[in-house]
Amino acid sequence: MNKTACPLDCYDACEIIYEDDKITAKKEGHTQGFLCPHLNHYEGFEEIQKPRFNGCEISMDEALLKLKEIIQNSEKSKILHYKSAGNFALLQGVVGHFFASHGAILTDGSLCDGAGEAGIVEGRGSNKNMPLSQIAKSDVVILWGRNPHTTSSHLLPLLKDKKIIVIDPVKTQAAKTADLHVQIKPRGDLELAILLSRFLHIEHGHDEEYLKKYASEYEDFYELTQTIRIKATLDKIDVTLGEIGDILAMVKDKKVAIVCGVGIQKYRDGADVMRSIDAFAVNLGLFGKEGCGVAYLGNSSEGISSPFNTKAKRVSKVDTKFSDFESVFVQGANPLSQMPNSTRVKEELSKVKNLIYFGLYENETSEAASLVIPAKNFLYKNDIRTSFSHNTMSEMHKQKDIDSGISEYELSRYLCDEFGIEIKSEDEYIEHFKSFCEEDSEGNLHVKGVEEIPYKNGFDTDDDEFVFLDEYDAFVADEEKLFLITPKSSKSLNSQFNREDGVYINASHGFNDGDLVKIKSSIGSVDLIVKIDDDLRDDCVVIYSGVKGVNNLTSSLHSYEGKCAIYQEEMVWINTI
Repeated sequence: MNKTACPLDCYDACEIIYEDDKITAKKEGHTQGFLCPHLNHYEGFEEIQKPRFNGCEISMDEALLKLKEIIQNSEKSKILHYKSAGNFALLQGVVGHFFASHGAILTDGSLCDGAGEAGIVEGRGSNKNMPLSQIAKSDVVILWGRNPHTTSSHLLPLLKDKKIIVIDPVKTQAAKTADLHVQIKPRGDLELAILLSRFLHIEHGHDEEYLKKYASEYEDFYELTQTIRIKATLDKIDVTLGEIGDILAMVKDKKVAIVCGVGIQKYRDGADVMRSIDAFAVNLGLFGKEGCGVAYLGNSSEGISSPFNTKAKRVSKVDTKFSDFESVFVQGANPLSQMPNSTRVKEELSKVKNLIYFGLYENETSEAASLVIPAKNFLYKNDIRTSFSHNTMSEMHKQKDIDSGISEYELSRYLCDEFGIEIKSEDEYIEHFKSFCEEDSEGNLHVKGVEEIPYKNGFDTDDDEFVFLDEYDAFVADEEKLFLITPKSSKSLNSQFNREDGVYINASHGFNDGDLVKIKSSIGSVDLIVKIDDDLRDDCVVIYSGVKGVNNLTSSLHSYEGKCAIYQEEMVWINTI
């Protein structure tokens, strides 16, 4: 029986037992004896077996020589390393070590959670996540734009016997069994959070003692909340005064966990959305107390220093101008599908002389690449990983050998040796990461210094106090268009695995299942098959993030803070084909 851990980019970071060529869940710890939907079927997806150059299969030795030749013949400043930014295994960073040391260009920014994190850091001074152990101790859980059945199934056992409030424009599985579901209009989260703070103050439900100590400018924030016209705003976000009252009644004098999803911040003002939700939690006095707080995506690198060289000039991964580069090395990513404004990305990448794809699965980017180098999956290499929902550090032990593919470390070792760049042994890097851990009584590794109850002694700002929003811009929707929602699917992880292939809309629009329609935005369009779903509001459509062509619709602008993609900023309309 051998232990390892899931490599996928999701909240759960399942810990695994690998025995008799089968993956099963570790019973102890956060995995709780069951695997998430993605990992449960992990081995059923075909991986790239052989390298290719210009469409012809070649040996791994030939592929590495070709890669070396491309790098040698490219000006250093004309080489781009474009890497997926997910919380995968930590040794994946060794590839960036080579490219940074060589003098190539790397990327920054976020295609996921950067706007929300920026808002959290602006208010709290840091992004320390609420641990799962504290969610387990809460009385009330508010699932604000989070769909745990799809994105974080290991939360579900922790929700048992708790009062559940769901705030979501979609009637999710969790919403159907919740004590209260507020089916808010998309983009209404910021104003709802501000209204909740306002009515909390009116009803004297705010924790004045806590606020005077850790958020002394709360009266100024209350004045900001008074600038909202109550009736007009409630009509705008489609929330009733009764629902506001129900939320406040349910959280009064209770241990409350607000568990947020990334969808609420996929807009230009995404930072303000998270900051306003944090402000509501601060007014309730939730931070620094047992069973209370706000959970989002924590900083998985908290308390850990990288052993790799990361000093490099960088360009944004949101609106990368690929045509500025002669050679682009794509690691574990699919920019032709997952970057916003796919039409622009396709045009940009078509101008790149050498597009190199290094990954596990075929996708739009591997199909367009001149050189394809298959990676090894987590069963065939050693690694170690952290998580953005808990502080466990999981060792990923190699389970067996394979003749195909190459690991991140093996590829980097080859390149560093060929170009005279210093690189340590694989074991040295793993031991470096483990040095930031401590072992519990059951032999599990946990990152040192991570607070069990974050912000117990105030916030990580200059004066230990929370910094409230002092202004915000209200979004005005085009009533002739529909909101675009781009969540993750239970069948796929972005563009990996069984990708969805349609657009979900409410039956009120007059379409039928199977109709072919054109979805259009100011950026572009995509033709998709209709799937009727009356769990959606009638003013929005859902296109899952892995659907081919969905990012023809999305803008490559950044969020105002956090340098993040804004996948739901554009509104859309539907035309019959």
